[in-house]
Amino acid sequence: MKILMVTGSLPYPPHQGGALRVYGLMRGLHKAGHKITLLSFHDGEASDAAASPLKKYCQQIVIVPLPRRTTTERLRDLILSRQADIARRLYSPAFRDQLFALLDATPFDLVQFEGIEAACYLPEVRTKYPQIKLCYDAFNAEAALQRVIYEVDRADRSRWPAALYSYLQVGRIANYERELCQKADLVVAVSAEDAQILAAHRPDGRVPVVPNGIDAAEYANKTERIDLPENALVFTGKMDYRPNVDAVVWFVREVLPHIQAELPDAKLYVVGQKPHARLEGLRDQDSVEITGWVKDVRPFLWSAGVYVAPLRMGSGTRLKILEAMAAGCSVVATSAAASGLDADARMCMVIVDDPKQMAVKIVNLLESPSTRSVKGITARAYVKLTYDWSVLVPKLLEAYRGIGLG
Repeated sequence: MKILMVTGSLPYPPHQGGALRVYGLMRGLHKAGHKITLLSFHDGEASDAAASPLKKYCQQIVIVPLPRRTTTERLRDLILSRQADIARRLYSPAFRDQLFALLDATPFDLVQFEGIEAACYLPEVRTKYPQIKLCYDAFNAEAALQRVIYEVDRADRSRWPAALYSYLQVGRIANYERELCQKADLVVAVSAEDAQILAAHRPDGRVPVVPNGIDAAEYANKTERIDLPENALVFTGKMDYRPNVDAVVWFVREVLPHIQAELPDAKLYVVGQKPHARLEGLRDQDSVEITGWVKDVRPFLWSAGVYVAPLRMGSGTRLKILEAMAAGCSVVATSAAASGLDADARMCMVIVDDPKQMAVKIVNLLESPSTRSVKGITARAYVKLTYDWSVLVPKLLEAYRGIGLG
């Protein structure tokens, strides 16, 4: 098939969840014999894409500069329209025109929109090109995610402005998701929980699940370690993403002091690009290190005492957890962080929500290298068996066959 993949950012380097997913799917589709064209936003040079491994998997790569949407414009839309903020975030007439030009020039069998922000063009494509099959690859059930964010933020007086924003967005995002799900020929979810939510918007009630995955072999060999303290705790993720910021702030405030009461040298490493301003106050604490962007997260995973995933909000399948498991980490996570993973995967980690109990579990693991080793070995084996792209891409191909493609 000829497939046009539409993404909000170049899926290389794959340093965050969406990029990891798109890059994995792209490689798998290429290996299965399909011809990929990539249309993406990117503020760098065209040579960035041409010099990357993307060129091995794509017949054509087209990039468009990111649109600039001011705070004033966002406030105007918030007050004067009923449109979801997320529906306007990546809307660009230049991108739309480039998308239409590609569709006019090539008889694509499928256009696949990666994530809700990139899917803002889906309704226009459905109207202008009714014969082309359209797939919405939903990274999250976004309205449900925004509802959880609202519930968490409203419990903290300092977060009330953010809670109000989320409150106003929930219904708007639900309407936007409904439109996308009804106009797409195929909607793909990353977890059974998300699929159940999104299926309510579908006339046929069908939303196949293709979980997030990784190339497990890339995490198996501990080729490069870094010199972290014995009781190092590691969290990874894009650090301007609201659920990740909340997770780190909550963990440092509610969990880390209890750990340090038992293990004073315990230290949290927050590894990820674009640290949010809310994290600036943590830089003064000796027990926290915020790395910012790193070339490769794997050395931190291979060197961690325990990997922590203290998320209180979010949806989908946590790629950060899959990476940690594939790297052989012992993982301690909240129920929210573990949601989206199957029951057997959850058995490979420690799941706890109470902050004091979380601290106890982490201390126990740090004090028992043999237990950590067993959990890490078990986790690595399970991820390879269940969440490797070699297992997951066939699920996507089966979903294509369900709409008459492939």
